[in-house]
Amino acid sequence: MSPKQHRGQVTAGILLDAALRVYGESGEQGLTVNAVTRASGVSLGSLYHHFGSIDGLVDALLMRWLERLLDETAAALRGADTAREGIGALVRAYLAFVREHRDAALLLHSSRADRVGMERAGELRDTQEARVSAFALWLEPRIAAGELAPLPPPLLESLVLGPVVGASRRWLTVGDIDLDEAARLLPDRIWRSVSAEPG
Repeated sequence: MSPKQHRGQVTAGILLDAALRVYGESGEQGLTVNAVTRASGVSLGSLYHHFGSIDGLVDALLMRWLERLLDETAAALRGADTAREGIGALVRAYLAFVREHRDAALLLHSSRADRVGMERAGELRDTQEARVSAFALWLEPRIAAGELAPLPPPLLESLVLGPVVGASRRWLTVGDIDLDEAARLLPDRIWRSVSAEPG
């Protein structure tokens, strides 16, 4: 990598970090070009050079943190020996990520993230293909072994992640959920919905 490319990466990183700080402090309405350039100390021209627009910057920020969340949950799955352990590890890793990176989690669970996900579903799916495939690859032998219910992997993923995403959103917005309690209770409840075992 040339020094110029390195400087470009550093500048882009500064802008992304500043955008997340601004989002955490001021929400989506406060996430403006002026607010980000002021918080970052980076020029308006550099922001446009690297991201094209404030929307491009926010999309890049979403992808940055989505990739990190997917990496952390995939690592949790890889460390599990059984399907039940994997479900528990995934739930705990997701909730820990939400607690440790509250501002990023707010963005990832926002209506903007939902809109971007729906508008760019194909592109996002292609970007995440390796990670999603890793989850599907983790599921398939456990379905074949009779540990998990014989359901299509996307449906199993929805059954596993739906309650975790719902609890995370509620903690981030309403605040009436205890994440430690959720990390204790959800794995067993989710396991009952995806296990191949009766009852």
